[in-house]
Amino acid sequence: MLSFLSLLLLCLPLEGDTSPISCYNDQGAAVDWFYLYKLPKEHGKKSVSYGEKYLLLDRGSEGWKDGTVTMNDTTGAPGRTVGQLYTQTKDTEFAYVLYNDQKPTEDFGDGWWGDTGSSGGHTKGVVLLGKTQGFWLVHSTPRFPPVRQAGRYSYPSSGLNNGQNFLCVTYPVERFQSIGEQLQINQPKVYDCDVPASLASVAPALAAVCKTKHLTPENLKPPSNRSVTLTSKGGADFISFAKGASFNNDLYHAWVAPTLRSDLLVQFWIRSTGILPSDCSLGWKVLDVTLLSPGQAFTFKTSQDHSKWAVSAQAARSGGGGGGGWVCVGDINRNQAEENRGGGTVCLRDPVVWKAYRTAALECQGCGGQTGTCATGGALP
Repeated sequence: MLSFLSLLLLCLPLEGDTSPISCYNDQGAAVDWFYLYKLPKEHGKKSVSYGEKYLLLDRGSEGWKDGTVTMNDTTGAPGRTVGQLYTQTKDTEFAYVLYNDQKPTEDFGDGWWGDTGSSGGHTKGVVLLGKTQGFWLVHSTPRFPPVRQAGRYSYPSSGLNNGQNFLCVTYPVERFQSIGEQLQINQPKVYDCDVPASLASVAPALAAVCKTKHLTPENLKPPSNRSVTLTSKGGADFISFAKGASFNNDLYHAWVAPTLRSDLLVQFWIRSTGILPSDCSLGWKVLDVTLLSPGQAFTFKTSQDHSKWAVSAQAARSGGGGGGGWVCVGDINRNQAEENRGGGTVCLRDPVVWKAYRTAALECQGCGGQTGTCATGGALP
């Protein structure tokens, strides 16, 4: 007779290649989605581990929690999730697309773009799917992740100094056609991919992204921008905003804020030329964040944060979402050069996620150029 423990083990899902592809949390449980905030190095701290600490928030959480390990650990949420790419066996039916405007230093490709990433989409992400489901990970880290041929998950040194953001969502397989269409608009730089015929029939747009790799106006003419609702496996409605080079405008001010009908506080990489100041000219305020403290771990300037995210300045007063506001995580900045480059953001209205990001924004630049608290009476006019 089988013992109770034996019966329990038989009921548990098998690990490794037979488990459905999904986002995973630090405890190794499959989750519908997670937000991850990789913290920057603290001033005066010399240990590399301080550049690998992260905060995690997944569905069902009450707010940010400290990561149980570091970014480079294969047992943490990022390592377990992206690590699935390197553990799939040859007889497993799966597809993947890795894209980044700065590719990994392990170059197994044909070298068709330079490291500067000055053209094409300013996009970074991972798509991995099997026969029934998969995940789309949107992130901000240069040179991440390694190509599949590298054989194992690792986190690059290029992502240590500054803050970085990650949004992973588990989707049923039928969503990946729309995801492929969004990526076509973004014009990503694909440095490693494989979409077998069996999955290409389900998501031909994703297969086209893989086949074409460097999508330019000359070889593909998608619409200049498109938003689409992507419902996760667990039923959460995310809105994906994708723009191409021909959009020729700021993603947040010209499109996201008016569409969501919300004032936005935007965190982005300010250590580049042509930074766009806060703008209130279209009726909806879009303010640049200047000081942060996600999870109240410690306080740092936006110049130490390479993340690209936006949060509603105020919680919604009515409608769905339990009174929460919007949070958008993406891969493009507010500067003049990136007005005419592809990129996007993925937004969710959720009260817990909104509070986690809204309380992270401490100070903002007002539309008159003044700096103050990100609230009425401070930077908000």
